[in-house]
Amino acid sequence: MKVQFYGAAQRVTGSKHLLTTAKGTKVLLDCGLFQGIDTSQLNLNFGFNPQEIDYLILSHAHIDHTGLVPRLIRKGFKGTIYSTAATKSLCEIMLLDSAKIQEKDLERVNQRRVKRGEEALELLYDEEDVAAAMSLFQTMPLNEGFFLEEGFRLEFYNAGHILGSTGIMVDYEENHITKRLYFTGDIGRPNDKILRSPDKFPQVDYLICESTYGDRLHETELDMKSHLLDIVYKTCVGKRGKLIIPAFAVDRTQELVFALDQLESEGKLPRIPVYVDSPLSVKATYVMKKHREDFNKDILNYIERDGDAFGFENLHYITEVEQSKALNLSEEPCIIISSSGMAEAGRIKHHIVNNVDNPKNTILIVGYCSPGSLGNELKSGKKTVKIFGQEKIVRAGVEIMDSFSAHADYSEILELLTSCQDPSKIKQLFLVHGEIDTQLVFKKHLEDAGFRNIIIPQQGEGFEV
Repeated sequence: MKVQFYGAAQRVTGSKHLLTTAKGTKVLLDCGLFQGIDTSQLNLNFGFNPQEIDYLILSHAHIDHTGLVPRLIRKGFKGTIYSTAATKSLCEIMLLDSAKIQEKDLERVNQRRVKRGEEALELLYDEEDVAAAMSLFQTMPLNEGFFLEEGFRLEFYNAGHILGSTGIMVDYEENHITKRLYFTGDIGRPNDKILRSPDKFPQVDYLICESTYGDRLHETELDMKSHLLDIVYKTCVGKRGKLIIPAFAVDRTQELVFALDQLESEGKLPRIPVYVDSPLSVKATYVMKKHREDFNKDILNYIERDGDAFGFENLHYITEVEQSKALNLSEEPCIIISSSGMAEAGRIKHHIVNNVDNPKNTILIVGYCSPGSLGNELKSGKKTVKIFGQEKIVRAGVEIMDSFSAHADYSEILELLTSCQDPSKIKQLFLVHGEIDTQLVFKKHLEDAGFRNIIIPQQGEGFEV
């Protein structure tokens, strides 16, 4: 079998890994959108023929893993898409949201391109492509293997990253010998506040492993709520300002709301309004409430006691545009949680452009931001940022909390791998979903743990496994 890497190769976004069996069957693992600067051509051109793909297997619903699924359909894919039920539910709302954002953003971008005498960019996909994509989904449960064809078996294992997220086990037979390849997807953190910890998985011959945080350790869990509360008091009570939090609509927003819900229940949260300003986040919260099968025992017990882990007296979910705009006119101290998490699109950009030059306010970065994204520019301490063509001076405070990250750090990944894998039995280990500098550091950590034959593939590179 051949594996080729068409995304998330020496970068974090655009996850796409193509398996081609000895029989010629083509199975695509993930079909993610590239995010950040200079990615338009990568999103327009797959590097392979979508009409030749027989099956698409999705690890989870994040846009950097699913955001080009509708374009795959637009370009001729007619096969089956396999995922968990929760991933399908999230894709239904997230891909539709992605299509709407792209249409709006492309209209604005093309207006500027035409003024400069440049060629207008092509729309990646529209809402009709999303509807066509959803009709091809077939859901499968965790830990129940199924055959795509004779000699090719798949099984999903809980990855603990977001609702419905999985690692993908592939058992394939060549020359009457069965081999085993595992794609980790994105690995979640052990003892997550909402989700069950990632599953251990059987010994494999080949491993495709994510490396997002392969060079760093997260803030300790014990400090998380107190750190958040300290930022809230410093901004909203001390400076009477706004706390603006870019957050992914799925999992990150709900984890923030759950932390604030707990602080409110404990009587520690100051009596200020908290706004979740994102129609997608509102829908995602509803989907999470429907799919409690991925929740851990602690949050299920909390829900039984409290009634709702994602709702308290001063929490307001906002969907209407006029309500969102009113937040920027208001001078009241408040917390605003809005998507997207990298501050690349959506309502969060409007909140930042209206609040970033006010020293009373704070922008809190709570997750990974790809190079070139607005979130990364703020995180890296830039004194000025460009938003909607405006050059804005960063006078607001910028705080960083990585304890809310849905990605395991290098020690947590190593703990999972060494708990279920004998490094000497893994023939090749491919590192994906990480920046090259991070991957080189993580490669050294893996070698120190006994892993060998570690490969960091380049975009489009292929290997026989």
